[in-house]
Amino acid sequence: MDIQHIKHYSDIETSQDSVLVLGYFDGLHRGHKALFDQAKKIAERDNLQVVVLTFNESPRLTFARFTPDLLLHLTYPKKRYSKFAEYGVDHLYLMDFTSSFSKVSSDDFIKRYIKRLRAKAVVVGFDYKFGNNRTDADYLARNFQGEVIKGPEVRDKGGKISSTRIRQLIFEGDVEKVNNLLGYEFSTRGMVVHGDARGRTIGFPTANLALIDRTYIPGDGVYISDVIIDKKRYRAMTSVGKNITFGGTE
Repeated sequence: MDIQHIKHYSDIETSQDSVLVLGYFDGLHRGHKALFDQAKKIAERDNLQVVVLTFNESPRLTFARFTPDLLLHLTYPKKRYSKFAEYGVDHLYLMDFTSSFSKVSSDDFIKRYIKRLRAKAVVVGFDYKFGNNRTDADYLARNFQGEVIKGPEVRDKGGKISSTRIRQLIFEGDVEKVNNLLGYEFSTRGMVVHGDARGRTIGFPTANLALIDRTYIPGDGVYISDVIIDKKRYRAMTSVGKNITFGGTE
């Protein structure tokens, strides 16, 4: 999969026709995968490249009062890119959702981005909105000379599968249900760092992790987990939160 970071529509250079998938795709959950499954079918039918135009960070950063959690992700970038590739994406275009980009009208977005990406078909979610006038897929279908596919709402017994719902389940510590909605294992990465070295003195040495990715972390508790080191997987227990047994405050 080819990855290109762009700052402006003029940075887009392509010589191949595409089926274009649009959205933010933070967690690339089962609802998102349904869109890519549709895009792959169209690409195979019409001999097109699967292209994604998305954002490095949440568009909410441009509109909402800043809080640190706005910088967090469901899936860290490296894993996110690997999922795009797994879902059949040929070209991934990443850009920042800046205040200037937020002023681009729907018509200009179609003309400057969708057409420049040589889209013959566009796949979006059922609730997709775009442009500074917040138009929807029906508007896109009326103003784009190509096929527009609006993906279905993917649900399970608990309701709509969405990033918002997955975030809430992470906070609640229900990682099993998170994995089910994502369609793959929820994970994060960390660097082993020094702690109090207390565990080794009582026969249970521990690995203290300093997180290196801006990902959401499950609610405080002790979890059955898998730890992957040098591509080898080890069964483990992971404690999230303060070490209250020994009066820990960090």
